[in-house]
Amino acid sequence: MAADEPRGSATTLGEIIRQQRELAELSMRQFAELAGISNPYLSQIERGLRAPSEHVLEAIARTLKVSADTLYAQAGVKSPSADAEDSAVLDAIAEDPRLTARQRTALREVYDAFVSTSPRASATNRGAKNRSRAK
Repeated sequence: MAADEPRGSATTLGEIIRQQRELAELSMRQFAELAGISNPYLSQIERGLRAPSEHVLEAIARTLKVSADTLYAQAGVKSPSADAEDSAVLDAIAEDPRLTARQRTALREVYDAFVSTSPRASATNRGAKNRSRAK
């Protein structure tokens, strides 16, 4: 984050993690120890040089007392778990032999409508509509 940038303008995942760590008044070394990761790795994440794995992001989120999905949402990034959830639902709709093509279309449209208006979707780029139309 540049020195002349306002403190509330964090936009990348690393910047958000740094901002939250600083709000918790933890040094990078203290935070890394609490999260169970190395200090250099945390530094690289905060500077945007490395993306944390899901496992590491979950450890960081636990240390910050927030969910990993919250961190993804604040950064405007769709979480891997959201992709998996959407995919599982859309796959179940597509593979159910009891549904007609028309019913499948209606279910995907209803699902897309609900997902796109959920609070979690408002800050993330949900891709369910694009995937559901491809099936």
